[in-house]
Amino acid sequence: MKTYPSNLTDSQWGTILDIIKYKRKRKYTLREIFDAIFYLLKTGCQWRMLPTNFPSWKLVYYYFTKWKNDGTIELVHESLRDNTRKKAGKNESPSIGIIDSQFVKTKRSGGVCRGIDGGKKTKGRKRHIMVDIIGLLLAVIVHAANEHDSKSAPMVIAELRGRFYRLGKIVADGGYRGDLIENTRSTFGWIVERTFAWFESYGRLSKDFEFQPETSQAMIQLAMIKLMFNRIKN
Repeated sequence: MKTYPSNLTDSQWGTILDIIKYKRKRKYTLREIFDAIFYLLKTGCQWRMLPTNFPSWKLVYYYFTKWKNDGTIELVHESLRDNTRKKAGKNESPSIGIIDSQFVKTKRSGGVCRGIDGGKKTKGRKRHIMVDIIGLLLAVIVHAANEHDSKSAPMVIAELRGRFYRLGKIVADGGYRGDLIENTRSTFGWIVERTFAWFESYGRLSKDFEFQPETSQAMIQLAMIKLMFNRIKN
């Protein structure tokens, strides 16, 4: 089978397999399915445009949807983030979270949950994320661009419930209002901006191509999986 730079290495696949623990034999290996998904993520191609040396795009899309809905993608992401933090000499649970959002255009055919950003006057969505002090993803919510950050931030924070026992401080910039901390971009803002910049190396994240915001969230988690694999390697 032809290989691509986006393919998993043997070590990376072994790490994923240890997490998902699939053992049943199949016509196509799950590694090929993951490689196809990461190829699509990196290149930004359409599902139907996946190279023919991968399993059929319908099968790849089936597994992507299954893993998105049953929590497999999130499980791999969470496990790998914990491992990456430990290798960086940090506790699995961060003590500080940094929250911010990024506007992104949607494709013309649209999808659900879109809105016009008040500042940019453009229709799209926002990627609303919280990261730890080294830029790793703690939570992500994708929502319509017309929702103000101070209104949608509680949805991001709600994703943290019961997950990080040491998390005692959340910092945000002055664009947030209400009870969220203001005016801290000079200290922490570059960390979350760096995470957004990492997304730019993935064609599928160049804009929001997905019909459902939950699919966008899964694509972001997959991008972070590849980024963390690279961090561990380096």
